[in-house]
Amino acid sequence: MKLKISNPYFHITFWLAVTTILIVVFGKSWQSTTEAFYFTSLFLPVIMATSYFFNYYLVPQCLLKKQYLLFVIYFYFTIVISLFLEMVVLIFSFIYLANFDLKNFGITSSDILLLAVVMYLVVFLGSFLLMVRQLINSKSELEKMMKEKEKTDDPVLEIISNRKLARIPYRNIEYIESLADYIQVHTSDGQEIKSKTKISSVEKNLPDSFLRIHRSFIVNTKKITGYNSNKIEIGTIELNIGRSYKQRVSKSL
Repeated sequence: MKLKISNPYFHITFWLAVTTILIVVFGKSWQSTTEAFYFTSLFLPVIMATSYFFNYYLVPQCLLKKQYLLFVIYFYFTIVISLFLEMVVLIFSFIYLANFDLKNFGITSSDILLLAVVMYLVVFLGSFLLMVRQLINSKSELEKMMKEKEKTDDPVLEIISNRKLARIPYRNIEYIESLADYIQVHTSDGQEIKSKTKISSVEKNLPDSFLRIHRSFIVNTKKITGYNSNKIEIGTIELNIGRSYKQRVSKSL
């Protein structure tokens, strides 16, 4: 299992929320939003570095691979280094933000432990959100697999043709052509079965072996006998690849 979220908006939103909460909390505690903002700006990189190292290296590379001893060792050094960096931030803040007056800055010795707790609460909150997102993605993938399995277990295309239900085996379909509000299914035995439906509606129910190559054509990739960047060949039939579909066709074939 990979703990990875590539969507940058998730990261941006998460850290903006964390920054806002820290500024509000520190601002109320110290009665100075300005000092809270500057301190959070210094403290946030430490939290981010700790969070990304823990969630994107320690968990997937050690914990999930059941290398528990290595995880404990690395986690111990992570705590030590992060607390050291926290102290550096506090010293820097004391010198440059509080003008050497600790009373003005509002930091006491008891706050040092509290800051460490806050930092690891953010780290573990990130872990929790990653796990939730992973579960959502896994559920989505499972549903997709189940739908694909259903299509494979029932390998026929069902359409209404001439007011009757036509059941066409997928293996017999060479390509499907769109004719305005109608479609025409071309089969390997020479049949051309028409149905009053849109090609986009049919596409949703087709298995992965079928590929949309043009706004007017869906082909059975198992029937393709040749292709280039502009055309698909199915026996003696040549079908043009639409400009907007070329990249998708290139990746699929």
